[in-house]
Amino acid sequence: MIGREELIEVAISARERSYSPYSRFAVGAAVLCRDGSVYIGANIENSSFPLCMCAERNALYNAMMDGKGRDDFLALAIVADTEGPCSPCGACRQVIHELFPHEAPIYLANLSGARMTTNATELLPFAFDGHDL
Repeated sequence: MIGREELIEVAISARERSYSPYSRFAVGAAVLCRDGSVYIGANIENSSFPLCMCAERNALYNAMMDGKGRDDFLALAIVADTEGPCSPCGACRQVIHELFPHEAPIYLANLSGARMTTNATELLPFAFDGHDL
């Protein structure tokens, strides 16, 4: 099973697949599953900005399209060329809260070696979920 740093390295590699001609803000993500499989994502932009998709959502959706789900996910890494560890946007926090185990580690990182470990509950306290419907 790969560890934190190896998962972050996979996310760094995924970042190279980013399509970000407008923001020039490339992000990579990697999701580790119980069976040892890893799914990647990178942000994909569009000139119609609301149609853009973030790296972490792409990674989670990629895993789900291959039949994985919340019970399969062990860890998530998110990386960008930021001053400190890269934090997910609000939309991604909401999706992570719904699809990712709440206490599983989420590794936030940058290209300079800054690292932070958090989880879905810490990223989005008082989250809106299916119980609110």
